Amino acid sequence: MQEFFKAFIAFMEVIFCITGITPVDAIADYGGEKYIPQEIVSPMNITEKGKSDFVIVTGDNPDETTTTASEEMQSYIKKISGAKIKIIKESEYIPGQKAIILGKTELEKGIVNIDRKSIKKDGFLIYSEDDKLFISGADSRGTLYGVYTFLEEHLGVRWFTPTLEVVPESKDITIDANINRLVEPSFSVRRNDSIGTTDAYRARTKMNVSFWEEASEYGGALTYVLWDVTLDKLVPDDLIKEHPEYFATTAEGTKTRDHVCLSNPEVLEVAVKNARKAILENETGAKYIHIGQKDNTNYCRCENCEALYAKYGSISAPTILFTNAFADALDDEFPDFMFTFYAYNETDRPPTDLSLKCNKNVAPVLCGLHKACRSHLLTECGAQDGNETFYNLFGDNEPTIAEDFKNWVKVADTTYIYDYTINFINTAQFFSNFETMQSTMKYMHDIGITGYIYNCGDTHIAAFNELRNYLLCKLQWDVNCDVEYHMMDFLKAYYGEAAAPYIKEILDIQTAQTRASAHAFDFDWHYQAGFYPLEKVEELDELWEKALTSEITEEQLYNVETASLSWEYFKANQFLGEYSILNLVRHKRIEELYDNLLAHGIDEVSGFQKIPPKEEVNFIKRPFNWG
Repeated sequence: MQEFFKAFIAFMEVIFCITGITPVDAIADYGGEKYIPQEIVSPMNITEKGKSDFVIVTGDNPDETTTTASEEMQSYIKKISGAKIKIIKESEYIPGQKAIILGKTELEKGIVNIDRKSIKKDGFLIYSEDDKLFISGADSRGTLYGVYTFLEEHLGVRWFTPTLEVVPESKDITIDANINRLVEPSFSVRRNDSIGTTDAYRARTKMNVSFWEEASEYGGALTYVLWDVTLDKLVPDDLIKEHPEYFATTAEGTKTRDHVCLSNPEVLEVAVKNARKAILENETGAKYIHIGQKDNTNYCRCENCEALYAKYGSISAPTILFTNAFADALDDEFPDFMFTFYAYNETDRPPTDLSLKCNKNVAPVLCGLHKACRSHLLTECGAQDGNETFYNLFGDNEPTIAEDFKNWVKVADTTYIYDYTINFINTAQFFSNFETMQSTMKYMHDIGITGYIYNCGDTHIAAFNELRNYLLCKLQWDVNCDVEYHMMDFLKAYYGEAAAPYIKEILDIQTAQTRASAHAFDFDWHYQAGFYPLEKVEELDELWEKALTSEITEEQLYNVETASLSWEYFKANQFLGEYSILNLVRHKRIEELYDNLLAHGIDEVSGFQKIPPKEEVNFIKRPFNWG
């Protein structure tokens, strides 16, 4: 009763928001530390009037990655200034030459002490003195990342999307002659692919997970022998005919292929045998293999599994024990492998008995964020599952997800987050997570999470998804980065200088309005772009019109149009504006929205189905009912 009363009070607060009785101040705090541009106190001129007397120096036997680093440095300096700087080997260097030195060489002796053993993996040092610039990482991939950071933060190059690159033009390139920057990543494992991502773009955004591609030219990447749902490959479904005991027992006592019985020692033998075969046949150099259950909650209810659930206080216990044993069985033969498992759905909660630990070479991939509210702080909200109930819509969510992550860090030395910050059921609609991305990722970092894998940036054309992808890359590298600075940087390039202020204001309003009136979940049928009084709807309509009529390029206009369709989709579902049920030609406006979505490459409004052919659509219905 007390919970219902609290939810009712929250409901009344929302009503006050909708009616405008309680105004919502459109101020959004996107987090991070204020960006400070790199200053030039003592100038070092790398190019002057389109010419340069510098050389780029590598060691005498540079690997593929260092070669890429030198060629990228050369290429972008030429794009900026027109000057093509010669690349030479260390043995070709003439004492006294002005130089950009990449990676480990003897030239650093007496000038800079680079303690590579103490630099975190993928980290690097940028150091300049007199007429020399040193960029060197703990390894060659760190050196490559250092080149990309130098090009971005000191020379102004930007890689906003795989197809939108911004390179400033100036015949004079000047940097400070006294740079001394040690740069290290917040997370050791980082993954976020946009649509069209290449190995080059992945390296330029300093993402080091590709799952499948080795990418040796760009420093290599974390790849898997088997990833995602894997138990059906390790323990094939057809074994149920001869060995039903390998598979999950339902609550009714029947057998199902939905899961395997992880407490059965014979299942471990089968899985190890198939894993060994997959590892030996793999040709990508992958060093990771994954234990992933099917996407359902029909976990095993046999007597042995139930006993483990009770003993350790979580359904995740058999998965941890199984993965540990799996790793033990393969470790001698494959000593440099990492073994990961999903903490997902029924297994997302850690054991309450924290004496159960993961092996050193075993890491849980924590998927609990898909249940988190994204419009409020993770440490204050986020335990509901997205079911459309009165309490879920308007009640106070408990921060059990944040607490679960704290305990997973106690269970395992290495932990990865698996995240998908988008509403799968309404992918075409604005998703209010921009204000909480930084605080969530900083919390993860501060409690000791070691890796962050973002999925679905490359599979959904959702509202502002390219912006989201760009910001997530920045945050995975540096959880303290200035989100608003990077946001405005992106908006100006992607939507145009003239349209960017209007888009930013729209983001602020929708973010604040959602925070004040709704929870936002990854899986939720309710229209969680917030609730708006009519005057706020009119204000947003006017801002979109200003953005759409700004003096911008055709490509930028297309991007603005695409983003605006998220607002149109929301209004159509909510019967707002021209989509009101009082509008006799409402169905015509819905049909126009259908045509515009497809014309802008949006072929789904839900992550679970494509937009049906036009002849199958009833335009009297709201868009989310099209399928």
